[in-house]
Amino acid sequence: MNALIPFMLWLKAFHIMSLIAWMAGLFYLPRLFVYHCQVEAGSAESERFKVMEYKLLRFIMLPAMISTFIFGGALASIPGLVDWHAGWWPTKLAAVAALAGFHGACARWRRDFAHDRNTRSERFYRMANEVPTVLMMVIVIMVVVRPF
Repeated sequence: MNALIPFMLWLKAFHIMSLIAWMAGLFYLPRLFVYHCQVEAGSAESERFKVMEYKLLRFIMLPAMISTFIFGGALASIPGLVDWHAGWWPTKLAAVAALAGFHGACARWRRDFAHDRNTRSERFYRMANEVPTVLMMVIVIMVVVRPF
């Protein structure tokens, strides 16, 4: 798509901003789950967490993920920008897919909390909170260093 070449830097800027917003949500939502585990189901605090979790997922994380994919896809469609034979590309794509899968898992966990049927421990969510960090590291290294 040669028509996108003049807008490449704008696309890249919006892709990065979208990714930052998405990552912020992916870091924060599991942390909310940790705190949500500490309160009694049905309590006023629990209901407050439900609202916070819903709004974070629905109004920040979901639009940020969608815009990350749109701007990233637009960038990837610019001829010559990506060497499709390089090994870093499928690795980055796999990490992005895993990040989207983690997003889906967070949505499922949020629904469990929303219906007062969470069965996972605070420790589980503390460990889950590290997953987006590791995936982000893989993505950034693949895009910036391009080790293979």
